[in-house]
Amino acid sequence: MNIDIRKHILNNFKGADKSEIKASIEASLEKKEEITLPGLGVFFEVLWEFSDENSREYILNTLKNALK
Repeated sequence: MNIDIRKHILNNFKGADKSEIKASIEASLEKKEEITLPGLGVFFEVLWEFSDENSREYILNTLKNALK
């Protein structure tokens, strides 16, 4: 069985409002389970692709500071 994880995640959240997306992210982080990492990765990929250079710089700085 070949599953396209990106497509599956994106289809699951099509039409979702901000509160639903936020709840899903927070639940994934709270559970700290490996199974949630691909979904969070898809969210990060979308965030990165739709961010301008200033936003990307903010993301990178935030990550760098968090990884000290």
